[in-house]
Amino acid sequence: MSADDLAPHITGDVLTPDTPGYDESRSMWNARADRRPDVIVRCTDAAGVAAALEHAQRKGLRVSVKGGGHSYAANSVADGGLLIDLSAMKAVQVDPVARTATIGAGVTCGELDAATQKHGLATPTPTVSSVGVVGAALGGGGGYLSRKYGLTVDNILSARVVTADGREVTAAASEHPDLFWALRGGGGNFGVVTALELRLHEVGPQVLSGQIIYPFHDAAKLLRSFRDFMAAAPEELQVYPFMFRIPPIDAFPPELHGDPVIDFVLCHQDPEAAEDVQPLRELGETILDAVAPAPYVQVQQGFDANLPAGQRYYSKAHDLRGLTDAAIDTVVEHVPDMRGAFTATYFDPGGGAIARVDPSATAYAGRDAPYGFQILAGWTDASEDASVMGWAADFHAAMAPHATGGVYVNLLAEDEPDRVPAAYGANYARLTELKRTWDPNNVFRSNHNIPSG
Repeated sequence: MSADDLAPHITGDVLTPDTPGYDESRSMWNARADRRPDVIVRCTDAAGVAAALEHAQRKGLRVSVKGGGHSYAANSVADGGLLIDLSAMKAVQVDPVARTATIGAGVTCGELDAATQKHGLATPTPTVSSVGVVGAALGGGGGYLSRKYGLTVDNILSARVVTADGREVTAAASEHPDLFWALRGGGGNFGVVTALELRLHEVGPQVLSGQIIYPFHDAAKLLRSFRDFMAAAPEELQVYPFMFRIPPIDAFPPELHGDPVIDFVLCHQDPEAAEDVQPLRELGETILDAVAPAPYVQVQQGFDANLPAGQRYYSKAHDLRGLTDAAIDTVVEHVPDMRGAFTATYFDPGGGAIARVDPSATAYAGRDAPYGFQILAGWTDASEDASVMGWAADFHAAMAPHATGGVYVNLLAEDEPDRVPAAYGANYARLTELKRTWDPNNVFRSNHNIPSG
């Protein structure tokens, strides 16, 4: 079946390099990757996905799968082969009585939030609105709500999946429970997820949110105080200490442009809980103190401007044993040499509902880590690649003595396939067994791959 022959079997578009829409469909958030599939099938339903998979396997074409296209490693699109583009699958159905949402594979976090917040409901998702919900959820997913309500993966009730052999199945606790276990953290290794049913919680529409920015010269003291603060913080509150350079914008005095700072970015689910965050506002003389009630939908878009599509990105991450003095001192040493105009590094507090789930209950394994740590390098000019990525790699290596050895799989870079087993820890052996059951020929390998052999 040629690409022309495939088109009648697809409710959607079949695109080749000379077809309008091809470049838009293959584009990804991370501009370091510029990959060109031989053919793109832009599906609108599961039957189209099954037809595309059948065609690819019969022709011996490599398969890649794109939802939101927001992968740090740019795994969503492969060179050559057939790309299954799910971005047009935008259906969102909210049941406000049952507190559930059923979403298509192309739905972004912002689109889900917009639909659920009409009913004062939400589920934990990442804090960049353009991220695809399904891709994030299959690796774990987490954000402002996770200390209270768990990860996105903890709120999956069921998944519709097209398997490597073209079957359309439902995975849930009572139906294909082994596949359901593997999907909740195992990434795209086991099939193409065309829809998810998610549990919702009462959130918003107003929350308390904002930023508290301090000069970086006090970072060691500030991070130690933050560590003590978070140890007693309610689960309804999440705070990310970000470190970056002040951008050249009017919100900051020109003399501060380019200076490193520490920014406590926070969200409290109670818009009237200002007293809970007050200690963070009294740690010293602030550069900016902007904490106030705001719509949850708006808060979820707060990082968008700092992480625009079309820039160059590189991610390095660790699960940490804790926010120790030594880990803090290592960060304070490396941040002043930060490279890249869009670069930031931050700590991600865990615990709460995340840690209350047994690490063996889902494929996601990093529940015991009290903190995550990411170096999110971002820049525009390809000539800076070696400098920026070299700095990030050196910083990452310096943080390794403070780490558990584990890592959140969605934060892995494209050059870290050796770390995939560490991302799953004790769950890796079971995942490889299930890979042999559900994808013995490793059709789904354009990802942080769990091999079938």
